[in-house]
Amino acid sequence: MRRHIPSTQALACFESAARHESYTRAAQELALTQSAVSRQILALEDQLGVQLFRRTRHGVSLTAAGRHYSQQVARWLQGLERDTLDVMAHQGHGGSLSLAAVPTFATRWLIPRLPLLAREHPEIVVHIETRTRPFLFSDTSFDAALYAGTADQVANWPGVQVQMLMPEDVVPVCSPQLLEKAEKAAPRGRGRAHQPVSPASIAQMPLLQQSTRPYGWQQWFHAMEVDAPRALDGPRYELFSMIAVAATMGLGVALMPPMLIEAEMARGDLVIACARPLRGERAYYLVTPAQPAAPVLTAFGTWLGRMAQGVE
Repeated sequence: MRRHIPSTQALACFESAARHESYTRAAQELALTQSAVSRQILALEDQLGVQLFRRTRHGVSLTAAGRHYSQQVARWLQGLERDTLDVMAHQGHGGSLSLAAVPTFATRWLIPRLPLLAREHPEIVVHIETRTRPFLFSDTSFDAALYAGTADQVANWPGVQVQMLMPEDVVPVCSPQLLEKAEKAAPRGRGRAHQPVSPASIAQMPLLQQSTRPYGWQQWFHAMEVDAPRALDGPRYELFSMIAVAATMGLGVALMPPMLIEAEMARGDLVIACARPLRGERAYYLVTPAQPAAPVLTAFGTWLGRMAQGVE
């Protein structure tokens, strides 16, 4: 059965002309003549039976159909170029993964472990881009996603299969200097340096808030059965990485997953302020399309699951 697939030359001319809304600039970008670009696009329109551009006195502009088609073509060409470069680079062995990931988890947990992946699977290359919300894999070139969310959110993500990596337990952390001040102010005098204090003492300390989780401290104090009128007070930051830096600078106590501040805790820049973690509703997941996975994705998923369990 004959497939209705235009030539890559016609698609490349169309994508460039659509991006610039100019045949002239497309010709310059592709090192072709303007008439050659025009002929390719006319042939494409004839094959599709759809007008992609309107011709105006000042040049061309995309039709509604042309604008929608250009988005699909751009994704397809990007994916084709990526896969072609992968084949050239790996000579048919191994391959690459395009991974969508929440930024702090990727920066602070995954990337520090990628040298272990490189030692075990030197044939696998991981490309990472930021995505924080669910998306349709069919509309992107991503092979998988590292997602932070609730069980309901991943259950409602259409067309995917999910591997739960780890729950998101949060615990109060702060700088050693701030904890020392809290220890001195705590009832019954001072304890040994940098010993965690009680939830009631945390309620008296400056709190760092996460704007995307405005009730985090309120939930923690409720679970600790502590009255904390100032649970909603304090400066707000959007990302865990911002809150981690603010806590390191002594600006307040942060409610953080310890796995995202491993480096700061190892250096002693942050310490646990109260050893009473709270398991939140959110967890971290590897999300993949609901279809048989390529061997490279299967190997990555197996390795990632071991890392999440602390097995190297």
